[in-house]
Amino acid sequence: MRIRTDDEVYRVDAVWLGPPKATFPWRARYVAWLIGIPAFFVVLGIERWAGWSFGFFSTAWAFVATIAITRLLTAKISHERPLGTVVAMAGRELNTPREVTTGTGGAVSASRVRVRAERPLPKHRRRRQYQHHGTPPGAAFTQGTPRARRSRGNAARAGR
Repeated sequence: MRIRTDDEVYRVDAVWLGPPKATFPWRARYVAWLIGIPAFFVVLGIERWAGWSFGFFSTAWAFVATIAITRLLTAKISHERPLGTVVAMAGRELNTPREVTTGTGGAVSASRVRVRAERPLPKHRRRRQYQHHGTPPGAAFTQGTPRARRSRGNAARAGR
């Protein structure tokens, strides 16, 4: 037993073959006319904006470009994806937020990097050196200590 689907009903295109008793030699869906006529005027406007004069050949090329544009657009339109859905999808695609690909900030510079003339001592040797030498409280540290700790004395470190 073969089960028939209702796909044949949807495969029928709503076409306009032309006026009665003077039909066109081609089949064009209503949606193709709806897209093609405004596209023709847009192509003509672009030709005038580009500086082409109005004549037979410029109009013929506009007609050819309109047919190409209409065929491209109507290839995306079917009974499952109507024109309104395609237009809405294109509008959402153009207006959707995009990921920012450019970085923020300016040029990188090494002007804020501090460079010392002598090598700093390792952490364990720094502690031993100051403990063995018996630096008096309140005295400033001189060699190999971070700048933030230079102004503090041993009394400030005693609470740690």
